[in-house]
Amino acid sequence: MSTKKKRVVVGLSGGVDSAVTAHLLKSQGHEVIGIFMKNWEDDDDSEYCSSNIDFVDAASVADVLGIEIEHVNFAADYKDRVFAEFLREYQAGRTPNPDVLCNAEIKFKAFLDHAMRLGAEQIATGHYARVRCVAADTGEPMAHDEASRAAARDGARVRYQLLKGLDPAKDQSYFLHRLNQQQLAKTLFPVGELRKTEVRRIADEIGLPNAKKKDSTGICFIGERPFREFLNRYISKEPGPIRDERGRVLGEHQGLSFYTLGQRQGLGIGGVKQKGAARGGSDHSPWFVARKDMASNTLWVVQGHDHPWLLSNVLEADDASWVAGEAPAGGTYAAKSRYRQADAACDLADGANRAFRLAFPQAQWAVTPGQSAVLYDGEVCLGGGVISQGVTRSVT
Repeated sequence: MSTKKKRVVVGLSGGVDSAVTAHLLKSQGHEVIGIFMKNWEDDDDSEYCSSNIDFVDAASVADVLGIEIEHVNFAADYKDRVFAEFLREYQAGRTPNPDVLCNAEIKFKAFLDHAMRLGAEQIATGHYARVRCVAADTGEPMAHDEASRAAARDGARVRYQLLKGLDPAKDQSYFLHRLNQQQLAKTLFPVGELRKTEVRRIADEIGLPNAKKKDSTGICFIGERPFREFLNRYISKEPGPIRDERGRVLGEHQGLSFYTLGQRQGLGIGGVKQKGAARGGSDHSPWFVARKDMASNTLWVVQGHDHPWLLSNVLEADDASWVAGEAPAGGTYAAKSRYRQADAACDLADGANRAFRLAFPQAQWAVTPGQSAVLYDGEVCLGGGVISQGVTRSVT
């Protein structure tokens, strides 16, 4: 963490993590300004969209900490840069992760640009991740100020690394993997050095009004709402057959956009049993979405969590973004193909750039087009891309 006192603009969401972020920076002597980002307007008065409540919480935090707060509306940017892509992906049958795009396009682009116009030297958010500055030639860690002085003095090259947060249960580097060198150079993640329990303790100790506020788990800025009902407002239903691996029709789906690979709930075929089910299933095994055929508008389902159709030894990804500005060399790394997943050993093929291919010694479950495949070298997040397909081992 820098020892030089700076003007730092903090994204105050109304949650406890960003509140403690602002407190930690102010206690270090920095000039802290809070920004509350309003990014959704379509139904801001609904029971699921809590931006008004969140702003009240953020303003209360600012009052306790004795800092200024500004309410900024990025709704148009969000709709153009994030939500439009979100809908395009769903309509194409993929399952996007809007939080990844929101971070890259809103929190660390539109918000960063606004903060710079306010004279900020750096921004900070309540994400559980860390930034490390290293000398590009030696890999030795450097403080931000030391790196700035060295670059100004003798043109020394520095590189910023995105690291996992120290709390493994809260690490959010997966959602931040599209950040680049320029963004990381301006960013601080103070709570990334802490565990969530410590963040809660600090908030309670200094009397923050949101110390016990529940964590948000909804879609980025859209809230926790019935998802199919929400998509219905933007994507038309195109019903079609639900078939099992033998081609038998088991029911009717409401539109392929409303389903994702590995989905178990909401299929409407819970009472259908497959006699003599094989390949990881049984007469009473649950059904899972295994494939979506857009050409024939068919939803394919299988019984059994470990059915071969749900397992992939290889995934292919495109639209890659690498934190260092260039792809890592081919070799053995670890990867996540979804957020709530332990790191899985994998081999990155040589020649990765905008597209790449990962091979896994242990097959991965429900590799889903549209989700992010994120690559790690130990605690360092290298970047990643959007999954285009998982290669499923053959069914025999």
